[in-house]
Amino acid sequence: MSLDRLFGELRPEVARILDAALSGRELSVDDAELLLGTEGAELQALQRAADVARAEDKGDDVSFVVCRNINFTNICYVGCTFCGFSRHKDEEDAYDHPMEALLVKAKDAVARGATEVCIQGGIHPNKDHTHYREILEAIKGEFPDLHIHAFSPEEIDFGHKKSGMELSDYLRWLVDAGLGSMPGTAAEILDDELRRVLAPRKLDTARWVEIVKAAHGIGLRSTSTLMYGHLETQRHVANHLGLLRDIQQETGGFTEFVPLGFIHERNTLFNHMHARPGSSAPEDLRLIAVARLFLRPGIQNIQVSWVKLGRKLSQIALMSGANDFGGTLMEESISRESGSDHGENLPQEEMRRLIREIGRTPVERSTEYGILRRFDDPIDDPPSLEPKIEPQLSGPARQRLANKKVPAANS
Repeated sequence: MSLDRLFGELRPEVARILDAALSGRELSVDDAELLLGTEGAELQALQRAADVARAEDKGDDVSFVVCRNINFTNICYVGCTFCGFSRHKDEEDAYDHPMEALLVKAKDAVARGATEVCIQGGIHPNKDHTHYREILEAIKGEFPDLHIHAFSPEEIDFGHKKSGMELSDYLRWLVDAGLGSMPGTAAEILDDELRRVLAPRKLDTARWVEIVKAAHGIGLRSTSTLMYGHLETQRHVANHLGLLRDIQQETGGFTEFVPLGFIHERNTLFNHMHARPGSSAPEDLRLIAVARLFLRPGIQNIQVSWVKLGRKLSQIALMSGANDFGGTLMEESISRESGSDHGENLPQEEMRRLIREIGRTPVERSTEYGILRRFDDPIDDPPSLEPKIEPQLSGPARQRLANKKVPAANS
């Protein structure tokens, strides 16, 4: 059998693009669009090429961060059609956590080994810029070593407009209070025609780019993201990746790229606006692989979102170009409220097991990808810091246990 049979079904243009990517040449947006449509043997070749590029760029380590999500309020009036998280203030399950509750969550995170808290919330109409700073001051005052990764460009936009400051001065004001880095969320698809359908009251593309560049300009690094699996085309995705690459070439401020699959079950976009029901597994893997080949060498960390993909598909994504497992999260509300059923917490020992199952080495990282601990040998793994949760029996099982007679010692 000839090895040529493994690649005989590849179109010449696909083979040319993969060869160019592995030779270190920059791919065009047209190239990315073509690769985002691959199927069958071409998709498998794309995954293999991306995995080779991943090994060249990052080696065989798979990184993760021990972190906790803290959503301080779900009250929001922006009205994004893809959101199942937001509530109006009079709804029964609306919340606006007091500062004491946020400190309890941060304390729990530290006790479980967290080096980071990720803080985001709804756009609460009765808040202003001072509330964001107060959150930073309170948590940093109690936990000075905890990295605070907080406030999406949408939240920055809201607070900045309330502040009356210059944008860079406002960002420095937050950094002075303890802000360590910024989530690059609120990006969705960076195409204004599509954004007007998805979230007509949300910041536009130019404003998102302005905020991200201003943050990078003062040394405040951010992630980069993309939401897919709804109304977008492959061209939208390719253009979005091209814009992220342009920003990175200018600022160098992105720490990673995180593709975020659309969760469809509990929102207007799917139920009333005829969006697709999220992405397929091949689509998830295509985007991970294309991101690896297209964004290198500027963005070298490609993260899987296990809360979107689940554990097993995340493992396959790590063999298709990704090198980072993301965070433990400990608490996750936004995807869950839209219908994700992959859980809210992935303990670090479970992450290490999943990473080892694909023959790679788990590495705990900081938010900005400094190596904190290597786990080359599972024998040396530390004990779990996760709280012990007793399994809850169902009503019938509990009743059977109560009715069961324990035999006497001498019977």
